[in-house]
Amino acid sequence: MTANALPGHARAVWLMVAVTFMWSIAGVVTRHLDQARSFEVTFWRSFFMLLSLCVILPVLQGRALLANLRRGGRAVWISGVCWSVMFTAFMIAILLIPVASVLVTMAIGPLLTALLARVFIGHHIAPRTWCAIALAGAGIGWMYGSGISGLSVVGVLVALCVPVAAAVNWVVVQHSQRQGHAVDLVPAVLLGAALSALATLPLAWPFQATARDLSLLALLGLVQLAIPCVLVVYCARVLKAPEIALLGLLEVIFGILLAWVGAGERPAPAVLMGGALVIGALVFNELLGWKEQQ
Repeated sequence: MTANALPGHARAVWLMVAVTFMWSIAGVVTRHLDQARSFEVTFWRSFFMLLSLCVILPVLQGRALLANLRRGGRAVWISGVCWSVMFTAFMIAILLIPVASVLVTMAIGPLLTALLARVFIGHHIAPRTWCAIALAGAGIGWMYGSGISGLSVVGVLVALCVPVAAAVNWVVVQHSQRQGHAVDLVPAVLLGAALSALATLPLAWPFQATARDLSLLALLGLVQLAIPCVLVVYCARVLKAPEIALLGLLEVIFGILLAWVGAGERPAPAVLMGGALVIGALVFNELLGWKEQQ
């Protein structure tokens, strides 16, 4: 059976699996850089993502891209800032602490979103989600509490910026939609890439990246960010939110395995145990939510 003959749902599932795999390559790729470090890595990845999206999105959306950016108002700019924080903090974090620790920390994003949505826009939190939040919190506490002496405290705090920014982003989008102003995430992501590149450019100077570094960072900008950004828009039109949340957990599994096999970065036992609690909490919450919807 060809890809075009697959039902829309099945095709979207496989595309989402491909998206999570592409997201997960950042850790192993950065471990093979020669000279580029810290803010320079972030700048080049964001720059190549911006360059890629400037080619891809006008082909797909045409003039509608600029129109959506103008219509988005304040919400799209706040969303863009959140995306820029996520792009920047993620790359800096995986250069400071193990990839597995960053990925597990990022996985608590959906639960933080539910918590912030309850506080700021009054969303009801089901008992199952409260249980999941408590279990995920215990997992994060176990992971960092057992090995915090060997980790960079700055790296841990930077890694926590990623799920916090993601939660703020989605709460802003949900609030805007409740007010009757839909936010198109595609121009918001484009704006986020531009803001990340601009913010890190002064800190990235003087450039030290080799030609090999630039090729690897261009790979991340295109394959790890730009292409998945476009594909996930299609997936979101076909898949339900619990399906996307569950499939998105594959990024954690793929990322840890790739860093382990491709860079020899074996996760500590505390990370595996804490990560299992976090992933288990998310799976428990999303499966029960899916069952309730059905």
